[in-house]
Amino acid sequence: KQYMLQDSSRSEKKSSTSSSTSSLGETTGEKILGLAIPALGALLIDPLMTLADTVFVGRYSDTADALAGMGSAAALLTSTFFVFNFLCTATTPLVASRRASGKESDALLLGGQALTLALALGAVVAIGLLVLQQPLLADMGTGITGPIANGYATDFLVTRALAAPAIFCISASTGVLRGYLDTKTPIVVLVVANSVNIALDIVLVAGMGMGPFGAAIATTTAEWISAFLFLCVLAGKLPSAGGELGSNQQAVELTELSSLSSSGTTVPLTVVPALAIPPWEEVKPLIVASSSVFLRLASLQLSLLAAAAMAARGGDILPGGASASVAAHQIAIQLWILCSFICDALAAASQGLIADALGREDKEDARDITKTVFSYSLAQGVFLGAALYVGDLSGFLVGAFTTDESTQIALSSILALIVVAQPLNSFVFAADGVLQGASEFTYQAKTMALSAAVAFASFVFLQGINEADTLVHVWSALIILQLMRGLTALVKVVESEGPIDIMARTKI
Repeated sequence: KQYMLQDSSRSEKKSSTSSSTSSLGETTGEKILGLAIPALGALLIDPLMTLADTVFVGRYSDTADALAGMGSAAALLTSTFFVFNFLCTATTPLVASRRASGKESDALLLGGQALTLALALGAVVAIGLLVLQQPLLADMGTGITGPIANGYATDFLVTRALAAPAIFCISASTGVLRGYLDTKTPIVVLVVANSVNIALDIVLVAGMGMGPFGAAIATTTAEWISAFLFLCVLAGKLPSAGGELGSNQQAVELTELSSLSSSGTTVPLTVVPALAIPPWEEVKPLIVASSSVFLRLASLQLSLLAAAAMAARGGDILPGGASASVAAHQIAIQLWILCSFICDALAAASQGLIADALGREDKEDARDITKTVFSYSLAQGVFLGAALYVGDLSGFLVGAFTTDESTQIALSSILALIVVAQPLNSFVFAADGVLQGASEFTYQAKTMALSAAVAFASFVFLQGINEADTLVHVWSALIILQLMRGLTALVKVVESEGPIDIMARTKI
């Protein structure tokens, strides 16, 4: 099959791509699940890599200082890398909409710009972490845990910082592939990386006793291998699992003059980092989208950090004091994050599919996708809530994470909130994916700031009523944050002049 890259009419846009959602024989639900299930696997592999490092260091270290030092450095790195996830979030819909509208050359060009931005930002972040390592680690508590733990933290941070360009490249590459509705290639690459990480953990940590330094070498090596594999797939040197990009793709005939070739020339689709600084008009969509998503993620991360800080003040009425409150909050956050990773799979699927539909100017298809994603998110949220409820009712969740009685008491006070919030949490992630697919990045940044402000005001109000229940108030505020995110997303989805107009009040 061949892809005719034409911009001249709406009918040509709708027939320009075989990876669009109009594929024969596939229902909307099948398309969503076909993208969401592989995306879920890819999303879970990264935390599993970190978990593997933690397990090996914890089991093969003679002192708690090793795990404490690695924990401080890992928390810093996770927070730093999290806010740069926009490299995937912004790239996916921008690539997908251009590809679906028949502007294949623009899609490939934007993908290359995303890779260049990723590598450049990665280098800057790596240098920043190396230069500011000690002040940053001190802020993460290594001044309290002692010089031995600080030494382990420094070794881990310095080594992992060298992987920042690779991590950002992985994020941008995943965004490009999702833009081509390919969520299978990332999981294949990341399975290889995770296997390398575990093998090196066995040799360096378990075998050679190198502790956090060995774990950092293992993860950094795996991440650079992963980035190299992604770049090879995008450059057409290795096959992809989806078949749209990579060495196993079908030939593409360009029927319009473009920067890629002369008219009528058959060429492979390749995405490589741009070597020259592009004109502002070319790179503006990526920069604007990336900036908006960055601000949104920064607001979310600040909200989570503030919640953690406030949790430390919630131990006044608990037998274990502040330690029990912080420990319970940490366990609850990990449960929340695990559920969020599961919910994010639907967001990953809807990003590409919505951008594809809107790129083809098929608003009816976009509405159909949105309705299906929302129905799946409701079922998913109910399932996750039910699973957590059973775990809470049986005592498994409390007993599995801690044997400390004071921490168990603190955790039990907030588990019910986490359970009932799961349907809302699932909807919020699904709605995020839909709006990201519609490139509503600026709107999302503004509403995230509004949601965070309302959540903070709610926390202050609840504390004014009763300061003794700080931990419960922290989690009530987090749920209000999600409620506001859900409501503001729903407003944009329902809006008749919006990109989705789910009620179909405006005729096309």
